[in-house]
Amino acid sequence: MSGDLDQTPRSLMVWDRSSFLDEKNRISSQVQQLHFNYKVSVMLPECSSTAPHLDSVLTSFSHFYLVRNLPIYELLDKQFLESAVYEGSVYGLSYRTRIDEDSCVALMPNGRLVLSLDKDSFQVLGFEGKPSRFCHRVNNRFVVTIDLTDSSMAPGGHGYRRLLTGLTSRLPLKTDFLLSHSGGGASLQPLLSRYDCSEHKPEISTCSLMHVPCPDLRSCNPHSFLEWLGAVDADMSCENSSSSFLSSLACPEPKTILSRALRVSVCGLLLPQDVQRLIQELRCYLEQLQVESWASLTVHGFVDSPVSWGVREHGFLRGGENLYTLLMFHDHTYHLHLATGAHDTCPP
Repeated sequence: MSGDLDQTPRSLMVWDRSSFLDEKNRISSQVQQLHFNYKVSVMLPECSSTAPHLDSVLTSFSHFYLVRNLPIYELLDKQFLESAVYEGSVYGLSYRTRIDEDSCVALMPNGRLVLSLDKDSFQVLGFEGKPSRFCHRVNNRFVVTIDLTDSSMAPGGHGYRRLLTGLTSRLPLKTDFLLSHSGGGASLQPLLSRYDCSEHKPEISTCSLMHVPCPDLRSCNPHSFLEWLGAVDADMSCENSSSSFLSSLACPEPKTILSRALRVSVCGLLLPQDVQRLIQELRCYLEQLQVESWASLTVHGFVDSPVSWGVREHGFLRGGENLYTLLMFHDHTYHLHLATGAHDTCPP
């Protein structure tokens, strides 16, 4: 066995327990800080189909665009800056680029452009940046962060001209690029019309589960709960059978058996605003139930995004995890789990 597989990789997790009724609860701020989400999974116990209102929210997630072979300097186009970036709420991410090997790009809703570059690309670009915090011995990766809303980056300004020259002449980066805007695609059309692009609707999938072992969620250890939920989401048995070579996971004790459960997943470039609406609808769903119940929602960030929460740098190492799970109860209380892999900063 390879030496690096002998031990479980280091991971980070933050756990919080509170109530939606508490004015100081941080759910909204946490949702908004994870900008680049590719999957949302919902689990509903003792449920066979989604309620109409919940289904309506799932199907109304914002559409996004895949632009093929986009020159990154186009993100500095004056018309694009004025119609999309300066207005806020535009999300952009390089697609199928690997954060540990390739140049990766993110355009954040606050107007920041983040470039994660290898050493050679960084030196050729000739723009200020910082060594990646995950380069422990040799600085072989650098992160360049530019606030496109800053006065020095106004079209025609000194900083703007330097960056534009770097991205057009010295380092003409091109990549497939995902783009979305919380206000719709109209402000993106001038840019989209110049390139080969396609519009996409987030994909929804459902799965009915039968006879699911379930731990006592209010008392279950946070790590054990995430392991159990991940196993259920991956269709892995938690019976810990001696004949199983796939998994030795067992459902934490004490446990009960859910006669049925529904798992719903949405995949795409998913905006935090849509996730927030889904959380509100899940709260309404639980409130309407006549018996005490719960629902879980897990949001996965893109594993190869240059950033995770807020503007914090994100790395990969083995898994690239950056996710949070919200376990909601009938009485408006919740458990919040925020987890990352080894190449990430501690979740806020």
